[in-house]
Amino acid sequence: MNRTSDVSSFVESLLAMAAAAREPRRPFEGRTVVVTGASAGVGRATARAFGESGARVALLARGRVGLEAAAEEVRRAGGEALVVPVDMAVAGSVEAAADRVESRLGPVDVWVNAAFTSVFAPFLAAAPDEYERVTEVTYLGCVNGTRAALRRMLPRNSGAVVQVGSALGEAAVPLQAAYCGAKHAINGFTASVRLELLHLHSRVAVTVVQLPAVNTPQFSWALSRLPYRPRPVPPVYQPEVAARAVLHAARRPRRREHLVGASTAAAVLAHRAAPALLDRYVARTGYASQQTGEPATGEEPHNLWAPLDGPGGQDHGAHGTFDDEAAARSPYAALARRPVATGAAVVGAVALAARSLRGRRG
Repeated sequence: MNRTSDVSSFVESLLAMAAAAREPRRPFEGRTVVVTGASAGVGRATARAFGESGARVALLARGRVGLEAAAEEVRRAGGEALVVPVDMAVAGSVEAAADRVESRLGPVDVWVNAAFTSVFAPFLAAAPDEYERVTEVTYLGCVNGTRAALRRMLPRNSGAVVQVGSALGEAAVPLQAAYCGAKHAINGFTASVRLELLHLHSRVAVTVVQLPAVNTPQFSWALSRLPYRPRPVPPVYQPEVAARAVLHAARRPRRREHLVGASTAAAVLAHRAAPALLDRYVARTGYASQQTGEPATGEEPHNLWAPLDGPGGQDHGAHGTFDDEAAARSPYAALARRPVATGAAVVGAVALAARSLRGRRG
């Protein structure tokens, strides 16, 4: 093997070691975690991941069938589970759910806001009540969850709130105005709450995990008025990638935000550095990239007003229909979680490369 191959192999080994740096196997052992939107998608995968980490997990969502299935996954993973059906858009119901969680599982240590709904349609094709419903669930559901969490965490001066955000909360796309608006609102809301916590010198922390496109049932059960069935904008990641990022954020909630996937980092950077250029690109490509080649009937069932996994319904799980293209890992996210180890890997790689070059010159 030549020196160039040696360097390449060494670099790959170091980066792999950095990405696989050891963490406690069950870092949330005995802690109480609330996950909203836990019946499917990212919330479902996140609940399962917290179960694997030893947590007592309260699962909040509307659909009981999905919640019961998620609870069974949490228990099989080694955690304790509590099913709490609730509509996150109703503030009083969220407060009652939080009371039930603490009476059954103990004080909430981590609250994850992952509940949302969406409409795929040009802005003027979405009815006012549909737009309001997306805002109520996705944005106000996050507000309601955060309020319930902080009312209980602040007196104890302990706890973390993790908002599940999106790259679309910074760099928007067409055909999802309600969802993009709600995710933008979550960013502004969370920033304001963070400043209040800083003013109070509170040990309670709030952070946002900005996600890329994820393979969830969203694209099969969201209301759509597009001519073709909706799809995530490539590259697509599996929900387990998002779940690992949420757990990492829960352990380090004082970071303002956590970017998941190189595509998210690129979108955020492009939006901040060259917004006009990005706008023109997305305006040109954003319609086709959000639709499959399969014509829509216009009569597909959706979950905007009621869950599709209600009584007599089916469990939709964490994954959507794009398993064949969704990445199970994100090297960018893994390395971003371990900057010290990554830095050491890069330094080592540079040193070996320099040594190899000196040897070739000699």
